[in-house]
Formats: sequence, structure tokens, C-alpha cells
Amino acid sequence: MMNETSTKLLIVDDLPENLRALNALIRESDRSVYQASSGEEALALLLEHDFALAILDVQMPEMDGFELAQLMRGTEKTRHIPIVFVTAAGKEMNFAFQGYESGAVDFLHKPLDINAVQSKVNVFVALHQQRSETRRQVQALEHSRQQQEALLKELRATQAELQRSLRLRDEFMSMVAHELRTPLNTLFLETQMRTVNLERGNLAAFEPDKLGKMVARDGRQIRSMVRLIDDMLDVSRITSGKLSIRREAVDLTCLVRRVADDLAPYAATTDSVLEVMAFEPIHGYWDAFRVEQIVVNLISNAVRYGQGQPVEISLAHTQNSAVIEVRDHGIGINARDQERIFDAFERVIHQDRTGGLGLGLFITKQLVDAHGGAITLQSQPGNGALFSVTLPLAGS
Repeated sequence: MMNETSTKLLIVDDLPENLRALNALIRESDRSVYQASSGEEALALLLEHDFALAILDVQMPEMDGFELAQLMRGTEKTRHIPIVFVTAAGKEMNFAFQGYESGAVDFLHKPLDINAVQSKVNVFVALHQQRSETRRQVQALEHSRQQQEALLKELRATQAELQRSLRLRDEFMSMVAHELRTPLNTLFLETQMRTVNLERGNLAAFEPDKLGKMVARDGRQIRSMVRLIDDMLDVSRITSGKLSIRREAVDLTCLVRRVADDLAPYAATTDSVLEVMAFEPIHGYWDAFRVEQIVVNLISNAVRYGQGQPVEISLAHTQNSAVIEVRDHGIGINARDQERIFDAFERVIHQDRTGGLGLGLFITKQLVDAHGGAITLQSQPGNGALFSVTLPLAGS
């Protein structure tokens, strides 16, 4: 039985009795001996198997051993196989010289010397096994090198990501401290002024109209801090995979109109107005609180960068989805910035003094994705921006 893991030897002779005799001499348990009675049959075996040694009879009809050897040396797969010629001719003949020209490694002369045959075959088998083991070790080393390179590449990527995370953390903490300081300073100053007025007995400073303005200012500062804290909590939930969506029946038209009414005073501080184009109810199954966040973030972003121009909010629906579009007519966003605008801590412009942590659009995209929707942006510098959000009507 031929064993594919054993060392393979090829013997070629046109006489069956010679094949049987040579087979008996060289066969061992760790070897597979293939026999061919012609050059054509030998070529077929040579192209199919990887042989450690080919023992060729010189004098064969149609294709002799020398011709077969020349064909072997002319083929990439077989040119490195050692060849031993077997000849019955006398040593004084010129067969040896012709054989070496054809690529012979050695000669065996008939009648065969059993010890010489076995010794030569053992040497070639050992050499083949050594080459195979060396090749296997080289392949193993190459595989190990590739694995190490892949691991090193992965480690470098992880290190770069870690450094980026640390840098973003530091920037994040710096921005949080800066953004929280503004409303806190305002509240602190307001408290100091009220304390001074109380100590001086200046109750006129607390008349109803003035007190109402104080409460309104306090409310704005507190809402700013709450918004910042909510953004930070949402980022933490998103990065830890704990952001949850609680679906319920929602009238999107009512939700958008309510949010627009709530944000109208904020828009007025920038001389902007909110124009809502939603004329029929659109019902779907969404997380009402999260959808409200989406709408608030898009409108706030449009007001922030809209340069006092009107902000248009429109609703539409298809058979399976609802579409929210928010358009401003402000500074616009160039193509390069559009690629990063949905990343965390990114802002439309550098040295942005409009407030916020650069998290609004990042959180918006994550909330849209969590609903199985999509968000797109169309914009050119100086021509405003159009954000479109598509939300499936039915939750999965």
C-alpha cells in the first residue's frame, strides 16, 4: 500500500523482472516505490508525485533513459530530482559521459551490487528527508514570522488606538471642564449678587419681574450643565454597549412640532426662526426619548451654525420609513470635514466657540443606528447643510 507521507522512489525499466528485482532491493517500510515500464508512463508519475530519487534503465525502446532524463531536466517540477542510471553496458563504453550530460547523479551497472544499490538509495533518501525537514522548518519559520508581523501590526494598532483614546480622554476632560465652567461661573456670580443684595437689604432686586429673569437665567445655565452631563452619559453607554432602545408607538409629527416649539426661544437668541413642514401624522415604533434627542441635536446644530438664517424642519414618509430633514443656510461643511463630522469630539470648524463637546452628531448617529436607520449629510461651504434621517416605521 502506498503511503502519501512516506519517501517516494521511482524505478523505470521496460522489463517486468528487472522492476520486481529492483523493487525488492530498495523497498522499506518508510518508502513507496512507484514502477514505470516506459518513459511516457514515468513522465505521468513524475508530474503527479514528488520523488526523492528516479532510477532509470538506459536501454529502453521508444524513449531511452537519457531522453527521459533530458525531459526531466527541462521541466520545473522534475529538474531537481536526482537520477541514477542503470546500464548493462561495459564500463568502457561512453554511456557514462552521455549520462552525465543528461543530468545523471550516478550510475549502477548490471549485474547490480546489492549493497551498492541499497547504500546509494539510502543516501538519496536521507538527503531528501533532510531537505524536506529543512523546507518544513523554513515554512514553519516563515509562518511564525508572518504571525509575529501580524501580531506586531496589531499591537501597534492597539497602541495607536490606546494613545488616541488617552488623547481624546484628556481633550474630553479639558472640554468638559471648560464647558461646565461657563454656566457654573454664571450661577456663582448670580448667587454672589443675590447674597450682596440680601445683606444690604436691597429687596428691590427681587421684584417679580427681576426675579423671573433670574430664574430664567438659572434655568438656562442648569439646562446647559444637564445637557453636557447627558452627553457624557450617552457616550459612556454607547462605548460600553449599554445603550438601550425602548420602543413604543410614537406620533413623529407631534414630537417634532413639540421639540421645535421648545427650541424656538433658543433659535430666537441667534435671530433665527424654526420652520416646521409636517402636515400629517406619521406613526411608528421608536424610543420617543431617543428620537427627541435626535431631533434636538439636529435642530441645535442647525441653529448653532446657521448664521441667524431660518432653519427648516420637514417630515415625510414612505411605505416603511419616516424621513426627518433639517436644513440650515449657514456656513456649510466641506467634503473633508463631512467624513469626520459624525465622530466623537469633532466640530464643524476649528476653534469653535459656539459651545458643546462635539458629541451631538456622534450621539445622533449612534441613536439612528440603534433604531436600524440611516443618517446622511449634503453640504457645501457657504451653502448650509441638509441632514436627513431615515427611521424604519416598525421596530425589529
